[in-house]
Amino acid sequence: MATPATRATRPEHQADKPVWLRARAPAGAAFEDTQTLVRRHGLNTVCEEAACPNIGDCWSKRHATVMILGSVCTRACAFCNVATGRPDALDPHEPERLAEAVGELGLAHVVVTSVDRDDLPDGGAAHFARCIARIRAASPATTVEVLTPDFRNKAGAVETVADARPEIYNHNLETVPRLYADVRPGARYYGSLRLLDRVKERDPSIFTKSGIMVGLGEEPAEVLQVMDDLRAAGVDFLTIGQYLRPTPNHHPVARHVTPDEFERYGTVARAKGFLMVSATPLTRSSHHAGRDFAELRRRAADRLVAV
Repeated sequence: MATPATRATRPEHQADKPVWLRARAPAGAAFEDTQTLVRRHGLNTVCEEAACPNIGDCWSKRHATVMILGSVCTRACAFCNVATGRPDALDPHEPERLAEAVGELGLAHVVVTSVDRDDLPDGGAAHFARCIARIRAASPATTVEVLTPDFRNKAGAVETVADARPEIYNHNLETVPRLYADVRPGARYYGSLRLLDRVKERDPSIFTKSGIMVGLGEEPAEVLQVMDDLRAAGVDFLTIGQYLRPTPNHHPVARHVTPDEFERYGTVARAKGFLMVSATPLTRSSHHAGRDFAELRRRAADRLVAV
């Protein structure tokens, strides 16, 4: 019998947050239409599973970040609200259902992420590649962004996804190296940096992206060092957002970083050479992903002209 997945369910209450962190409540016909479509195609979304504060904004605009490889993760990161346990069997029809949903929504840009699947020989990399291929076949004009796990550094996994040629390859560092043992114990900071570097080595035309949360107990100097490490790995796009504690069982919020501090982080990151930076309290990896990709591509073209 499968081990039941575990996930606490009480999110941080809106009243506990500063006013700048109070997101719009989910509502409206467009939100309900997106929810209905997701249900009809049997898709999981990180919007729901990770209790994203931007779900009301994104779903009302018919944007959703699809989470493949099931809804149960093999790891238990201290910041994440996704269920942990023994995953279900891989669904071979998921790529087709995902492609149908993308076509029905008429998406110009889609973000595909996943749980960690350390139980699979390739960590789920081939499944990512199949999803990209099906989307390409069903909606050739749709650009694809993937947000992958580290695949436990399994041989060839990163290359398998890169060879499917998503427009953006995202892999989040999540926090500063000092906090990994507490916040992201199943991962290794330098392993994640190397993953991003390998994507660029495999195909320099793929934009790479990574993000961190602040408010976990990091020092500003540590955030600046992460920026330098990501630039050394050739990363194009950096996201920085406020960590919000999903439940009392998760890592506590050390502090709420102010909007002015986020603005300073953004200014420094742009000076360090990132093509794109999103640094606000409610920034999340996939929020406004389509709009940001269009701007990223424009800035890359402008940089080439300048050179």
